[in-house]
Amino acid sequence: MKWRGERQSDRMEDRRGMTPARGGMAIGGGAALLVLLFALFTGQDPRQLLDMIGGGQATVDPNAPQAPTGAPSDEHGQFAATVLASTEDAWTEIFRAQNLSYRAPTLVLFSEAVASACGTTSAAVGPFYCPQDQKVYLDLGFFDLLDQRFGAPGDFAQAYVIAHEVGHHVQQQLGIADQVTAAQQRASEEQANALSVRMELQADCLAGVWGNHANRTRNLLEPGDVEEGLRAAAAIGDDMMQRQSAGRVRPESWTHGSSEMRVRWLRQGLATGDPDQCDTFKEDRL
Repeated sequence: MKWRGERQSDRMEDRRGMTPARGGMAIGGGAALLVLLFALFTGQDPRQLLDMIGGGQATVDPNAPQAPTGAPSDEHGQFAATVLASTEDAWTEIFRAQNLSYRAPTLVLFSEAVASACGTTSAAVGPFYCPQDQKVYLDLGFFDLLDQRFGAPGDFAQAYVIAHEVGHHVQQQLGIADQVTAAQQRASEEQANALSVRMELQADCLAGVWGNHANRTRNLLEPGDVEEGLRAAAAIGDDMMQRQSAGRVRPESWTHGSSEMRVRWLRQGLATGDPDQCDTFKEDRL
């Protein structure tokens, strides 16, 4: 992926090394991964599990130093800032074409754990979007996990992860997220999981829309990049994760979709570049 020399977003907060204090038991990397895999197997929210284990909320120190803002100086941080800038350009243009105004999210880099408007969250849950503060949260160590544990290396695989979380912000901006949340509150657990799957698959498709735009307008993609992204989507499918963690697959507990689904919807966005082709909520689309 040809990202060096491209514009970097200044909508960044670098909280690495500023892990919030938590009450209760500390969650180490190995234990945290087990929590994540258990959550994927059972369909539970890993943030709720971590709160039960860790106990308590982040303690706020009014005298603590503020996180640096703007594009970071290290290569990994600059990569993330470049991808974020590219999503800003893409979605600003796409929204403008529909007579809408796009308000870009902030990307927060953190390590181990982070406090957001959605609560205190361990890095074990992976990258996430918090609609309450409209920020994307990313521990860059997830990219090592993506490479070493799930066999999905490459800079475009990493860019796909960021673009997927930005896709959730797009859903929030369009009012889709609120509609789905309201529907989940009225639904059974299995129905709520099914709605979550459709949300995640749409975010995959929207990540593909960004990839199409980035290649069409800036020629950022190189040979093999698309395959990197598709490999990453396949690696983090619910069926793949459940098979690895428990040896069996429970579709009723899925919250993100199977590997085949995730690959298909990412490919849809990459091929069309059209968010209107990302309607995963039609009954016959999955």
